Amino acid sequence: MLGSKGSAGRGLPKTAGAVVLAVLALVLAACSSGGSAGHSASAKHTVKPVSRASLAAADIKVTPVGGTEDADPSAGVTVTAANGTLKNVVVSEGSGTPASASPSAAASPSGSASSTAANSVPGSLSAGNKTWHTQWTLAPDQSYTVTATAAVAGQGTLTRTVSFKTLNPGNNTFHTQIFEGYQQTYGVGMPIMLTFSEPITNRAAVERSLQLTTSTPVVGAWYWDGNEHLNFRPQNYWPAGTKVSLDAHLAGVEGAKGMYGATDLTQSFSIGDSVIAVTSATAHQTKIYINGGLKYTWPASTGKASTATPNGTYVSVEKENPVRMIGGTPGTAGYYNELVPYSVRFTFSGDYMHDAPWSVGDQGNSNVSHGCVNLSPTDSAIYYNLAIPGDPITVTDSTKAGKWDDGWTEWFLSWSDFLKGSALDQAVKAGPDGSTFVDPSTVAAPVIGVTSGPTPGNWTA
Repeated sequence: MLGSKGSAGRGLPKTAGAVVLAVLALVLAACSSGGSAGHSASAKHTVKPVSRASLAAADIKVTPVGGTEDADPSAGVTVTAANGTLKNVVVSEGSGTPASASPSAAASPSGSASSTAANSVPGSLSAGNKTWHTQWTLAPDQSYTVTATAAVAGQGTLTRTVSFKTLNPGNNTFHTQIFEGYQQTYGVGMPIMLTFSEPITNRAAVERSLQLTTSTPVVGAWYWDGNEHLNFRPQNYWPAGTKVSLDAHLAGVEGAKGMYGATDLTQSFSIGDSVIAVTSATAHQTKIYINGGLKYTWPASTGKASTATPNGTYVSVEKENPVRMIGGTPGTAGYYNELVPYSVRFTFSGDYMHDAPWSVGDQGNSNVSHGCVNLSPTDSAIYYNLAIPGDPITVTDSTKAGKWDDGWTEWFLSWSDFLKGSALDQAVKAGPDGSTFVDPSTVAAPVIGVTSGPTPGNWTA
């Protein structure tokens, strides 16, 4: 028993031993736990590789953002390289991959930064190749894919592709018509005339969408005649033989609050020979200038005092052989109902240059017509065969002033007054490479002359 007690005395009580074992277990557990913690800490400091797509998303910013379903078409597309320089940008209509670039294909260092795919949208880079923006607006209710490539220091060449869709404006759109017919020929005074289906309040945006290409350099301007009509007139008469093309990038233009252009408009036409008629109501003569030279001088009779022919530089509107002309009150002395040959119209109210065999004796010495310019059968036939829409017709020395919009009266206005009709207050310089808006003070003054352009105030009495 003593031995047992002694043994017990030298040892630990059972309860104490249990405590020691528990402590040892905790220590071991702590050591084990400490080793695990050290391994975990090491894992937290391991840098995971960042994907090329993530790098591209961080460095190449695209507006509208990918996935947008109702992007504003009037805002276009902007691409910005945050830390590098853009090498190539392609914005393609439709949801497919653009033909000239793919999400995995990087542009070469010398690659163009403009769109080159057949269905791509044109645009341009800013200075420093940091930002690219579309040149024109986007079409409404259309899907687009943007593929942009940038060179970023330390990351090489990155390419990003995003897709989005422009809003659908429903019926809140406007359409545009042009008077000029495809490949038709017009006179040197012909204005380009656009008509809009809805009133336009954002006139500057519409003007900016219009691109003119001319085979011969031309200076002119756009003029708003109300809010549904926009006309272009050269500073001087068109050069004879000029080929003209209009590209109106109107799809997506916000013409008024929430109202967008439905489609683009393109048209090409030609300017023919210069055929200019000038009639003096006091000299009782009509002079015809062809391609800069005086070709004919004819006796004429204009309107009598009560029905004077209105002053002004007009352009021929249409011609017909014959035209039925009716005037006055049936049963009275002034009534007439005649088929008149070789008639060329220049006012909407009914003024013509035409054959008048009944007044040949008065032509050259007195005014007896109801407002038209009377010519002999021979002379009226010559002019009729020369005339096309847009040929300038000027009436001078009359006691009656011309009326704005009674005919195509753009040439009533001086060049400075015509410029005031532009929402941009800019002139247009057009040529074989397209057109640009320029400060009017940078262009030469108009040339005033019979064959180049009318005198200011030509319509006054």
